[in-house]
Amino acid sequence: MTPAVFSHGSLRLYLLSLLDESPKHGYELIQALTDRFGGTYSPSAGTIYPRLAKLEEEGLVTKTSMGRKSVYAITDAGRDEVRERASDLDDIEHEVTDSLRRMADEVRSGVNQAMKSLRAELAAAARESKQDAEQQGRVRDARPDPRVESRFALREAEIVLNEFRQQVRADLREASARHGIPDATVAQLRTSLAEVRANLLSRLRA
Repeated sequence: MTPAVFSHGSLRLYLLSLLDESPKHGYELIQALTDRFGGTYSPSAGTIYPRLAKLEEEGLVTKTSMGRKSVYAITDAGRDEVRERASDLDDIEHEVTDSLRRMADEVRSGVNQAMKSLRAELAAAARESKQDAEQQGRVRDARPDPRVESRFALREAEIVLNEFRQQVRADLREASARHGIPDATVAQLRTSLAEVRANLLSRLRA
């Protein structure tokens, strides 16, 4: 998946920029990249560690063993490269933003397909429930089993929530890369989500 996210050589420089922020062990670098992409991209250990080994060979990072973990730190030569290639890093940030947008579109498309499939399954279940009831002679105008409706409603709600989460995280990542996110925005988001949850609980308990 890396080629779709980073162009050739970009991940190497991006790792250097992360280490320029602070020393990290391999898992922390993987987690940092995962966080930058809102969970839509998570590089494997097989992607990260060979690049770290190459950076170490080039004298751009050092590796220190701390128990079972190896902590990587940028060297002066590594810092020089980060500073010399600041414009390249800006281009990479734009690449990351574009990749996030493409991933969000893919997720949205997948969610839409899942919603269509879910509605088709719900319609099929409703027809089967009605046919079973009619065959048993209980009622000619049978309604679907409430438990079936509830199960499908729960699945649909989970799909909606996942879509919302992916879209918001992509929007926040893009805003953070461009001009930062004011604290007031996060506070407003928390308040709005609390209001949505309160309204939802009110409807569920009615």
